[in-house]
Amino acid sequence: LQTRLQAGQGYGNTLNCVLTVYRNESVAGFFKGMSFPLASIAVYSSVVFGVFSNTQRLLSQLRHGDPARVPALTDVALASVVAGFVSVGIGTPVDLVKIRLQMQTQPYIQANIKLKPTVPGFPVYRGPIHCFRTVLQKEGIAGMYRGAGAMLLRDVPGYCLYFIPYTFFCGRITPDGCISPNPSSVWLAGGVAGAISWGTATPMDVVKSRLQADGVYLNKYKGTLDCILQSYQNEGLKVFFRGITVNAVRGFPTSSAMFLGYELSLKAMKRDQTEANP
Repeated sequence: LQTRLQAGQGYGNTLNCVLTVYRNESVAGFFKGMSFPLASIAVYSSVVFGVFSNTQRLLSQLRHGDPARVPALTDVALASVVAGFVSVGIGTPVDLVKIRLQMQTQPYIQANIKLKPTVPGFPVYRGPIHCFRTVLQKEGIAGMYRGAGAMLLRDVPGYCLYFIPYTFFCGRITPDGCISPNPSSVWLAGGVAGAISWGTATPMDVVKSRLQADGVYLNKYKGTLDCILQSYQNEGLKVFFRGITVNAVRGFPTSSAMFLGYELSLKAMKRDQTEANP
């Protein structure tokens, strides 16, 4: 839904998008492009959270000589920036494949270009591997990282508004005297942080989606700035808030689960280390 609303044509609102996708593509339409992100999400999330956690520990070690010390807000912000940079390197090709697969159902007529075969909605890619190979062969490494600039502008501030609110809310709702936050605190703080992060990241998420969808049939945008200008000139300021409801609603449960898994994994590993080294 997010990709269709942001980069597609003819979807008035979220409900209209849901009904249109279901009517034209049935339930399977809601799961297009899912396999590649599903196969890579574990690696992506572990790297991002690992970079964030280890950067915090490194900063605490450099500043205070104790990696286990509770990090200051500035350390959290700096670690978030580093995590945002790293996420772009891993996430851009994955997002590009996902978006290309989701957007290839758009008719060729909308692209205003003659292609063979000329059947409206004829799929360009047979699956994620074929999409990855095709983009790599035709556009090279630069093609795989199309939209990386917009993703950088989305993820660097986005992760700051992800980890900082989480740290803040988790600290506020954790009862005094507790060494670590309880699962309910983690779940709530993670959900709020996810909703804030994805909600505020929507404008650059729109630009990224449009840049990565651009290329299924033709290249309309020359770059991030050109995409911003063309989108604004053609559709006004409201275009940059397309999909904000979907982003915010999706951000809560996704981030709740992500942070809960992260914190529980850390507790399990610490417990194993304690038992191994009494």
